[in-house]
Amino acid sequence: MVKVKKIVMELDPYVPGRSIDEIASKYNINPDDIIKLGSNENPLGVSKKAVETLERGLDSIHQYPESNLEDLKDKVASYAGVKASNIIIGGDGADEILDVLGKALIEPGDEFIVPIPSYMYYEFTLRIYDGVPVYAKWDVEENKLDVGSVIDAISNKTKIIFLCTPNNPTGGLINQNDIKRVLDSTDTLVVVDEAYIEFAEGNNLNLLDEYDNLLILRTFSKVFGLAGMRIGYAISNPEFIELLHRVKPVFSLTKLSYAAASATLEDEEYIKNSIKIGIQSREFLYENMSKFHNIHVYPSKANYLLVDIRKTGINSGEFTEELLRRGVIVRDCKSFKGLDDYWIRVSVGTLEEDKRFIQILKSIIE
Repeated sequence: MVKVKKIVMELDPYVPGRSIDEIASKYNINPDDIIKLGSNENPLGVSKKAVETLERGLDSIHQYPESNLEDLKDKVASYAGVKASNIIIGGDGADEILDVLGKALIEPGDEFIVPIPSYMYYEFTLRIYDGVPVYAKWDVEENKLDVGSVIDAISNKTKIIFLCTPNNPTGGLINQNDIKRVLDSTDTLVVVDEAYIEFAEGNNLNLLDEYDNLLILRTFSKVFGLAGMRIGYAISNPEFIELLHRVKPVFSLTKLSYAAASATLEDEEYIKNSIKIGIQSREFLYENMSKFHNIHVYPSKANYLLVDIRKTGINSGEFTEELLRRGVIVRDCKSFKGLDDYWIRVSVGTLEEDKRFIQILKSIIE
């Protein structure tokens, strides 16, 4: 057998959400009847302007994609309210930015801090570079960051601190004063992951001028409806962004992803509706799921809800299986460090899908 790095042998595979085709095949269900509420996607689908642009761009996929992305950076910067020099754009969603950070910052034995439970791809990516995860605490019951645990975890080996707001999978926001406390306590890089920030109130862009050790991570996979195109971006000071470009793959963003991102940014009405419907769906689900006495739903500022199901008498694997048999995909959260086997995460859907889900949920619980 080919010899690979020791960490590759030790690494637990990342567990993604289940796909519609997978469930349709396994349970012999019509794919059109399946409700997918497991991957935090945009229930509106893709922008029509993006689709039209993609159709026009199919004849050019024999050519290499753009390398400097300057006009797309300009559009992203305009949307975010920063300068183009503050922007780096990556393929493979924001996950490529995480990989670039690993290449640029992590030496074997360096530490990175993750308050758990949170997005586990941070760990999955950086452990490949022999980074060592150090776990701080997200207080699930209060649904807020234990900022003291983050500061206490900082050492002279710390290279990156991850703060996800709204946090995935809990949906809670991090108070900006707590972010500032972390930034003030260290000169190491603090990554504020704002993948779901459009569904919340405010953001943390105002901190960029004050802190040169801040990087804000964002994605086109959620409110922009382009999860399948794999586009992400980050915002930081121009000097650090320039250094990251030195190790970023030149052609990582495909021509079609480039075109789709550009067209979607121009579709202001689509973005506005995506935010509006996402929030409406979240609040509908929260209100109606909260009526069931044997599950506990946590308030969220993202496009998903964390649910404690232990009072149902079955664990998350059994619970999600019952939903799958009825054509509903939600996220079993047992793979998230910091959570046990009694948590699921439910993404927003269309109002019609939400209503069907509530009825199916009722048939299982009651």
